[in-house]
Amino acid sequence: MTTTAAPSPSAAGLPDDTPALDVEGLRVDLSTPSGRVRAVDGVSFSVRRGRTLALLGESGCGKSMTALSVVGLLDPAAEVTGGAVRVRGDDTLRMTPAERRKLAGPVLSIVFQDALTALNPVQPVGRQIGEPFRIHRGLSRREAHEKAVELMTRVGIPEPRQRARSYPHQFSGGMRQRLLIAMAVALDPDVLIADEPTTALDVTVQAQIMRLLRDLQDEREMALVLITHDLAVVAQRADDVVVMYAGTVVENGPVREVFAAPRHPYTRGLLDSVPEHAVRGRPLPAVPGSPPELSAVPAGCVFQDRCPLVRERCVQERPVLRASGDGRTAACHFSEELDRV
Repeated sequence: MTTTAAPSPSAAGLPDDTPALDVEGLRVDLSTPSGRVRAVDGVSFSVRRGRTLALLGESGCGKSMTALSVVGLLDPAAEVTGGAVRVRGDDTLRMTPAERRKLAGPVLSIVFQDALTALNPVQPVGRQIGEPFRIHRGLSRREAHEKAVELMTRVGIPEPRQRARSYPHQFSGGMRQRLLIAMAVALDPDVLIADEPTTALDVTVQAQIMRLLRDLQDEREMALVLITHDLAVVAQRADDVVVMYAGTVVENGPVREVFAAPRHPYTRGLLDSVPEHAVRGRPLPAVPGSPPELSAVPAGCVFQDRCPLVRERCVQERPVLRASGDGRTAACHFSEELDRV
């Protein structure tokens, strides 16, 4: 890999038109028993400081793979084969591993979706939360412990000084998720990626976690990338949305505009499947079929097998993202016909 110049100043000092995170044409290949497949294909999006961008789509559409590529935590079987990931204006894909490690925590951080497996089961949580301060700030063990207690207090852990000596299995699912968030925001990152932060939590705890993320984002003016399949969370929390399908972006734009008038059949299908649109006595609306296997993605439009608008052109030609007004883009040959479907 080619080494870039030293990272630029904090994102707070960047021009207003410079995104805190800018992903351009990201491609990721995955080695499988049946051969090499394209897991992420040309994904692009950007998010500015203080704003929230949601990555939306069904399981397996490439959301988490995109996030892991951005933070440099891909499995050895996966490889970034193209594109750019710019954090504070610098392309992290062209940095050395040592340079990328310096960004992990102070600049770019992630909240994983499974707190129990993300936390070390044999270390007290206070030591895990305090570790970034020892690595990046050079604090002593005692000083790092005090910082951990402060963060546990901030994220709503009761009796933080006592609980800092506890182990992950001694906390509830919601409390473990708060611990992960405390670790992720410990060093005031410019960009926080939250990968399904409310998975397997009850509705009340989900609301608490999302409120905590909102408060922390407001305090620190972080750029937040929220990965989810929960349409209600996207509608309530995000400024912009990127809809992904089969490793590609099929639509993006401001949440209000996209949800009010989607320009891709897949987005429309997701919105129509919300239970509030159900009619008593009739089956719940759903997008028919399933996403394609990565080893058998169609040559034309990736959504052709499930699309109500499919034509011969869709089979032969893959649509590209085209501007559709109000800062929106959609990858559909016949998006203008959606209102008549």
